[in-house]
Amino acid sequence: MEQGGNDAPVVFLNDIHRHYRQGEGTLTILNGAKLALWAGQSVALVAPSGSGKSTLLHIAGLLEHPDSGEVYIGGAPTSVLSDAERTQIRRTDIGFVYQSHRLLPEFSALENVMLPQMIRGLPRKETVARSKEILAYLGLGERFTHRPAELSGGEQQRVAIARAVANAPQVLLADEPTGNLDPHTADHVFGALMQLVKATQVAMLIATHNMQLAGQMDRRVSLDGGQIVELD
Repeated sequence: MEQGGNDAPVVFLNDIHRHYRQGEGTLTILNGAKLALWAGQSVALVAPSGSGKSTLLHIAGLLEHPDSGEVYIGGAPTSVLSDAERTQIRRTDIGFVYQSHRLLPEFSALENVMLPQMIRGLPRKETVARSKEILAYLGLGERFTHRPAELSGGEQQRVAIARAVANAPQVLLADEPTGNLDPHTADHVFGALMQLVKATQVAMLIATHNMQLAGQMDRRVSLDGGQIVELD
C-alpha cells in the first residue's frame, strides 16, 4: 500500500479477485488488485474498455462482492457486513457519479439533491439548506427549480455531483463522469469535482479515458492483468 501520510486510507482494496463464467471457461477481471485512497486525494483510473474499471468501482462502492479479498471502508472490513449494513454505508459514506446523470426527471434540481438526504432521515429544513448550498457552490444557484430536461448537459452532471456529495461521503466514485460532454463542458464539470475534493477532503476515484483530465489529478493508476499499477 503506497504511503499516503500518517492517516489510514479511507478506502483500501486488498487482494481483490473477481472472475466471471464465460461459456465453458472463466474470465479473470481482477487478480489480486490492491488500491488505497486517502482523504482529499483524487485518483484517475485509466485503462482500456473491458479491462475491469467498472467492476473495480462497483466493488469499491460495495455494489458488488469480490470473489476473494477485502474492501476496507474507514479502516473497517466490509465482507462481514449484512446487505442492510452495506446499503447503509453506501447511503452515508459513498457517493456515485455516472456517465449518465441518472437524475429523476419529475423532480427539480433541488429535489434531486434533497432525496438522498431525506432517505437518510435528515430533517427537511436541513436538506433544503444543504442542497441549496451545494448547488450554489457548483454554480447552479439560479437552477434550483429547474427539472433535468430544462438543464444543459453540464448542468445536469453538476446536479448529479451535488447529489453524490449531499450526504458528505468519505469517498466519491465516478465512472466516466465527463464522457457524454463536449471538451469545454467536461473541463467545467471536472473543475467542479476537483473543487469539491479539496473543499470537503473526500477521497475520489474517477474512471476516465480523458488523459488530459487524468493528468490534473493527484495520482494515476491503471489495470494490467487484473492488478492495479501506478502510472507516472
